[in-house]
Amino acid sequence: MALISPPNSFFPLSSQTTRHIPKCITTSVIKPSSLAISHSLWRVSSREFRCFSQRQSTEQLEKSSQQQLESKQSTEQLERLFSNLNQATMKHEPGSVTSSIFLVAGTTVGAGILAIPAVTQDAGFLASAVTCIVCWIYMVVTGLLVAEVNVNTMCELGSGGVSLVSMAMRTLGKLGVQVACWSYLFIHYALLVAYVARSSEILTNSFGIPLWESAGFFSIIFGGICYFGSQRIIGAVNGFLVFGILVSFTSLVVVASGNLEWSSLLEAHVEAIPQSIPIIALSFVYQNVVPVLCTNLEGDLPKVRTAIVYGTAIPLILFLIWDAVILGTIPTLDAGSTGVADPLQQLRSTNGIVGPIVEVFSFLAIGTSYIGFVLGLSDFISDLLKLPTGQNKPLPYLLTLLPPLVLALLDPEIFFKALDFAGTYGVLVLFGVLPAAMSWSERYSSETQPLNLPTLVPGSKLTLSFVMGGALVVIFSEILKDISHLQGQV
Repeated sequence: MALISPPNSFFPLSSQTTRHIPKCITTSVIKPSSLAISHSLWRVSSREFRCFSQRQSTEQLEKSSQQQLESKQSTEQLERLFSNLNQATMKHEPGSVTSSIFLVAGTTVGAGILAIPAVTQDAGFLASAVTCIVCWIYMVVTGLLVAEVNVNTMCELGSGGVSLVSMAMRTLGKLGVQVACWSYLFIHYALLVAYVARSSEILTNSFGIPLWESAGFFSIIFGGICYFGSQRIIGAVNGFLVFGILVSFTSLVVVASGNLEWSSLLEAHVEAIPQSIPIIALSFVYQNVVPVLCTNLEGDLPKVRTAIVYGTAIPLILFLIWDAVILGTIPTLDAGSTGVADPLQQLRSTNGIVGPIVEVFSFLAIGTSYIGFVLGLSDFISDLLKLPTGQNKPLPYLLTLLPPLVLALLDPEIFFKALDFAGTYGVLVLFGVLPAAMSWSERYSSETQPLNLPTLVPGSKLTLSFVMGGALVVIFSEILKDISHLQGQV
């Protein structure tokens, strides 16, 4: 919670001022307002009348005023950094923790869950389950680091709606901004292209409408929800979609688990774990909505931590159950020489009931992720263009929605191939190395002014070194693997 002292309400009186002092002097007592839009507002809530003797000296008045100023500055504090005010109704709308949990969970559960069985089948369920838990802990830590730096940046700027651009500029300078911008844009546009392409394919197969109509319909409906919807509407839509995901997921598990072989769940091949880390890390991406989360919850750190931990715990449970059902139902899979076989596709071919349920589950999962990524990217573009916060502008949403729609219709296969690259390099750089580097600069750099706010991630330099080191190890190992693969083709 941000602790900000009120601005100077009392000033030392000059000699010219004291010549015309009346017998009774009115001084204003400034108190922090409980409502503000994107920045801290102050109002005069009460007045105190003090009578002074005409024979009081100028020095006594100056000393009294200075003492009052120091006393007020030491005792009066804001309860929050700022408050969310509905400009239409002029009512305070504090963010809901439940809606925030749904936002994080919906953003996390996306198309990545459909690819998890394909990349974990070689490692086996037991090894992949441990990998998922470790990746979850890692991504929770990086998300908390992003939230910590975001709230500190809001404290310094005095407003909400702070994206990674402002955070990187404040902590890492221009180089950090360049890394953050290019990584952020690449990952988000690549994933949005994949979401539009997959959702339009589902709609086309289900209703027989042309591909361009289904892609446009999906973008307009879900993009319109993000643009026109308030926090409560978006939270309600996310809650409905997450509920649908749970229902369809439960149905899918019940149908597919009839032939589950429990002994196959004990398989573990540790040597195959590294190849699954990029996709699993990509599946746990939610950090793009953390700035939106911090703004909605008014910089309340305990609420932000609760939303991140519980919001990512739901996808973790879904991932583990999903992986167990798929790998336990089809224990023996043929990878072949052309690539990795898709266990989900094999399951759909052997069970006709599974197909429609998978389509519903996939569409709902993509819808929740699409909303989260649109909100995060539009907020990022608004900050990049230096647009005022607290109101929706059409330009950021057009720049967010139109490019993925066009690119998905032109040639989506190109961007599906780019997703592997994005998961390996983009995600681990943007949501692995960068949050730890920003937090390191904020906590230990002499150029960044400390704000004495509580930290969300304990462990000081050791934890931050582990976060950066873990991401760099995976990145460099993938680089070496790609180089050796290219040398083998030559």
